[in-house]
Amino acid sequence: MPKAKELELRLQRTEQQLRVFQKISRFMVRDLSLQEVLQGVVSLVVEFTECDACLVYLLDGEDLVLCASNTPHPSTIGKLRLRWNEGLTGWVARERRLLAISREAYKDARFKKFDQLEEDTFEAFLSAPLIARNRVVGVINVQHRSPHQHTGSEMEVLTTVGEQIGCVLVLARMSPSALESANHVELVLSSGPIPMKQ
Repeated sequence: MPKAKELELRLQRTEQQLRVFQKISRFMVRDLSLQEVLQGVVSLVVEFTECDACLVYLLDGEDLVLCASNTPHPSTIGKLRLRWNEGLTGWVARERRLLAISREAYKDARFKKFDQLEEDTFEAFLSAPLIARNRVVGVINVQHRSPHQHTGSEMEVLTTVGEQIGCVLVLARMSPSALESANHVELVLSSGPIPMKQ
């Protein structure tokens, strides 16, 4: 591939990444329900990665609960649970690490099958932890029906999306009245001086 064409493709992909992050940022500042935000993020990730499935699990005590998906799972949203120590998703939550499997994810020793999820037959699996205030609060999974070699761009996007969703969850806990009445200057100054870099 000619150098100019390769640079053009890389620039296009970088612009796509930026658009994903901008759109998620706009979800964060709008007055939307948490479910609407999660579904919006799932749709953006599906569009960017061209995956067949994107699922978001949130932590509830020692369980990870399926809370959003691009595929219809009305009987499993909010009901499907897996333990912190179960499956590939549980591994990502425990290890706080990105996991990329390009083929036969269902043969991985850490895999746990759920009969309710068609996605458990898919080949490729990419997963990142959702992080809020340096704590894991969930996991986001991207799956392809066919083998798929995940790009560095896809991995970077999913990691950053995981951090953004973590921030959304923290914001969602604040009521509008708490946000309006907060003295933001006081919050910053009471946290102590900011060390200056030399």
